Amino acid sequence: MKRSKKIFVGLAVTFFIALAFVSFDISRKTTFPGAKAKPENHTSPAPKSKKDTVRDSLAARSAVHLM
Repeated sequence: MKRSKKIFVGLAVTFFIALAFVSFDISRKTTFPGAKAKPENHTSPAPKSKKDTVRDSLAARSAVHLM
């Protein structure tokens, strides 16, 4: 094997070992989102009904036109 090929193989092996180490380290510090416990109050309260301003303004306009 030529010297340049040995250097390349050595760097490639070192890179993959470092990549495996970093991946393992990150995987230990994170958890799967589905595995987390949900808080008791995880649902939001029901939205308050809002008045439909578009329909009210249309009704007011039509009442004016009927006069």
